[in-house]
Amino acid sequence: MKPYEHKAQYYETDQMGIIHHSNYIRWFESARIDFMGQMGVSYKAMEEEGIISPVLAVSCEYKSMVHFDDEVLITPSILEYNGIKLAISYVITDKKTGEVKTTGESRHCFLNKEGRPVSLKKQAPHFHEMFLKYSQQ
Repeated sequence: MKPYEHKAQYYETDQMGIIHHSNYIRWFESARIDFMGQMGVSYKAMEEEGIISPVLAVSCEYKSMVHFDDEVLITPSILEYNGIKLAISYVITDKKTGEVKTTGESRHCFLNKEGRPVSLKKQAPHFHEMFLKYSQQ
């Protein structure tokens, strides 16, 4: 799997000239959507099949600052998956130096459009198989 690449934008900085902490959570989401696409599990396709995957929890540990114009690689990986819930870890590294800038995690569940829990194994086995495949790597 290819890491998600992001170039830090000026509008993402705070008054101190570093990336505002809230933007890392957005970067996690972008990396997750890209990761799912690379796995063959398009989030758009899931939604079209009536499945949504809201965030249950998110955490982020800032190890070193990212500044405007820095290029980072965001590497997501599946921590846990059981067909109903999904946990993904993220490592953000400087593209040039490889220095770890940030680590984090997001936890999700799968729901139908009425907000009821969904088992991908039963409702969308093709998505379930893809998540299983990449959770074992």
